[in-house]
Amino acid sequence: MNLGEIGTNEYPYGFKTDLDIEQLIGGLNQNTIKNISVKQEEPRFIQNFRQKALVKLHDLRQPDWSFFEVPEINYDDISYFSAPKNLYDEATKQKLESAFLKLGLPFKDKQEVTNAAMDVIFDSVSISNQMGPFLAKTGVIFLPLFKAIKEVPYLIKRYLGTVVSIEDNFFSALNTAVFSEGSFCYIPKNTVCNFDLSTYFRTNSENFAQFERTLVIAEENSSVTYLEGCTAPLFTESQLHVAIVEIIVKKYATVKYSTVQNWYRGNQIGEGGLYNFTTKRGICMEDAGLEWTQVEMGSAITWKYPSTILLGNYSYSEFYSISYVSGMQTADTGGKMIHIGKHTKSRVISKSVSLNNSVNVYRGLVEIGVTADYASNYTECDSLLIGSNALVTTLPYTVVNNHTATVQQEATISKISEEYLFLLLQRGISLKSAVALLIYGFCAGVCEKLPLEFGAEIPLLIAMRTEESIG
Repeated sequence: MNLGEIGTNEYPYGFKTDLDIEQLIGGLNQNTIKNISVKQEEPRFIQNFRQKALVKLHDLRQPDWSFFEVPEINYDDISYFSAPKNLYDEATKQKLESAFLKLGLPFKDKQEVTNAAMDVIFDSVSISNQMGPFLAKTGVIFLPLFKAIKEVPYLIKRYLGTVVSIEDNFFSALNTAVFSEGSFCYIPKNTVCNFDLSTYFRTNSENFAQFERTLVIAEENSSVTYLEGCTAPLFTESQLHVAIVEIIVKKYATVKYSTVQNWYRGNQIGEGGLYNFTTKRGICMEDAGLEWTQVEMGSAITWKYPSTILLGNYSYSEFYSISYVSGMQTADTGGKMIHIGKHTKSRVISKSVSLNNSVNVYRGLVEIGVTADYASNYTECDSLLIGSNALVTTLPYTVVNNHTATVQQEATISKISEEYLFLLLQRGISLKSAVALLIYGFCAGVCEKLPLEFGAEIPLLIAMRTEESIG
C-alpha cells in the first residue's frame, strides 16, 4: 500500500433523511429576505438589520485573495430556507430520531443524564434544544437564536453585529441578509456554567445553503465552555455554508470555544463537498480570556480565521488548531490576534496534516497596536505531509507597532517518518493503525486542549479518516 493512497474512504455521515421539506427559492433579493422574515416572525429591528446588509452587499464583492481559486457561486440558484414540514408529526419524529442515532446524538424525547446542553440546527430550524429550561433557573440563557430574539430582544438588539459588523466582509454581509437560525448564549455576572453548551449543525437538503449565527456573551467574572459540531449529506453538487460567530468576553470572564468540523468533503475527483466560509471573532475586555480550539476535517473548501481582539488590559487568548485534509480538499485557515490593551498575551498552536492532492494553508495575523505596551505572542505552526502530491503553505503576518512587545514565531514542515512506520510495523502493528498512531501523536498537543466530549472522539475520527481508508 502506497502512502499516497491513504485518505480515500467513503464519508460515513453522508446519508440523507427522507423528509417532506418546505423551502424558499427565489434568488438573493428583497422578496426572499421578506419571506424569511415572515417565516421567522421577526421584529422590525431584525428586518432593518437584514435590509441594511442587502444594500451593503451590492457594494461588496466576493474576495479573491485566497491561495486557491474559489468556484463561481450562483447565489440566485440557492435555497435560503429549508425546514421539515410537520415537525411535530410522529412519523417525522421517528425519522429524525433515526438520523440522530446514526450521528451519535441524543434525541430530545429520550434525554439521558449528561453534563452538556445541546441545540441541534437541522437545515434552517432548531429541532432539539435540551436543558435550556433547566439552565434558565441558574440565569444562563441558551436558546435557538430566533427564540432568543422573541424572548430577550433587548440583549439581541444590544449585541448582535457588534463584533462582526455588516460591512466587515462579503460573507458577513451575505449572512446578515439571509441568516435563518443559530444559537444564543448568555452567562450572567459571577456565574460559572458547569454544563458544556453545544450546538450541532446538520444540513440535509440539496441545493440548500446554511447561514447560521452564534452569539455568546459572558458577563463579568463568568465562564463557559461552548462546543460546536457539524456534518452534511453526500451530494454530487457542492453545498454552501456561511456562518458568523460573535463572542463577547467581559472583565475577568473566560470562554472556551471548541469546534469539530466534519462536513462532507467531496469525492476523490473533486465533485461535491461543502464550501465553508465562516467568520469567527471574539473581543476580550480587561483580564478576560478566550480560547479557540478547532479540528477541521471536512468541507471541500474551508476558509476561516477565528480572531480575537484583545481590547482590555491583561486580557489573553489562545488558538489551537488541527487541519486534516485529504483527496481534493482545500483549506485556507488560521487565527488572528489583535493586541490593543496593555500586557495582553496570545498563543497560537497550529497542526496541519495533508494527504493525496490536498492543499493546506495556514494564514495567521499577529498585530501589536501602538497602545499594547508589553504585549506578547507565541506562534507555532507544524505541518505533516503524507504522500508526494499534497501542498502545505504557511503565511504568517506580523505587525508590531510597539517597541516593548515580544513576538516569537516558529514553523516546521515534515513528512511522515518511514523509520517510525517501519518500527511500528515490526512490532506487529498494521500499516493503517501505524499511520493513524503517528498522526494522532503529531496532533496530541492540540487534542489535549479539547473538552472531554470532543477529546474522546478525535482519535476515532483520525482512525476513520486514516485506518479505514487503507486496504
